[in-house]
Amino acid sequence: MGPATQAFEIVLPVEPADLDQLGHVNNVTYLRWVQEAAVAHWTAVAPVADQAKIKWIVLRHEIDYRQPAFLGDGIIARTWVGSASRVRFERFTELLRAGDRTLLAKARTMWCPIDAERHRPVAVSAEVRARFSVGGA
Repeated sequence: MGPATQAFEIVLPVEPADLDQLGHVNNVTYLRWVQEAAVAHWTAVAPVADQAKIKWIVLRHEIDYRQPAFLGDGIIARTWVGSASRVRFERFTELLRAGDRTLLAKARTMWCPIDAERHRPVAVSAEVRARFSVGGA
């Protein structure tokens, strides 16, 4: 199983506030979209009980910018989880222009699950890892 069969997608608009002084989407906006896609995926797929107990923090982001996006573009955020251990999830995200599916940016993010009450790293069950990870561990 690879990203093509495991990817979760959401569509995002480009708003005027997303633009930089050059008239294209600011790099910080791409980062926000990466996070929005991850949160939407977790919310759509994780059991409600897990959503109440587990929150997520970012350990590392890597983003490669390929093409600019502009006001009026629709953006498709495709995301999937690669390898996952009990306390570390590798998530991939591709940001595509909706009109022609051109790859605009791609990201690799390392996430750590934390206990919602204590805000400390918490181990994630094999069931949760299997639900999200294409590389499972």
